[in-house]
Amino acid sequence: MISKQVVKEIVDEFLCDKDYVLADIQVSSDNRILVEIDSYTGVDIDVCADLNHYIEEHLDRDKEDYELEVGSVSLTAPFKTRMQYEKNLGHEVEVACKDGKKIRGVLVSVDSDSFSVDAEVLVAVEGKKRKQKQLQTLTFGYDEINYTQYNLKF
Repeated sequence: MISKQVVKEIVDEFLCDKDYVLADIQVSSDNRILVEIDSYTGVDIDVCADLNHYIEEHLDRDKEDYELEVGSVSLTAPFKTRMQYEKNLGHEVEVACKDGKKIRGVLVSVDSDSFSVDAEVLVAVEGKKRKQKQLQTLTFGYDEINYTQYNLKF
């Protein structure tokens, strides 16, 4: 089986002087390799093709056969890198918390340990029987969530 670390080193070498980041690598037990890259300005198909060729030049098919797919991160896929959070500042996102709650709101800040979302939440208001919606800034540590993803609306 081809090592994920070997593929990562090859991809990192290719991307070192480019405005792209590695978002994810998956290597299955039958050597199906999926490489996903991203950038602040979108992913050019020519860069994907060049990366595909670069990886093929550095892996020996005679030694181990494999299937290779290189592409960009899906718009609706969960964020895998901090850059994806930064890229989506000001956009509506969905946050799935480890406690089972899902929050939808606008991503307003990102740092190395956490991110914040402006979301409408129901809160108890003194003198009112029913909870009222209020806009609040909620901060999440990356370790407190299952995923965050762009909230695509039609």
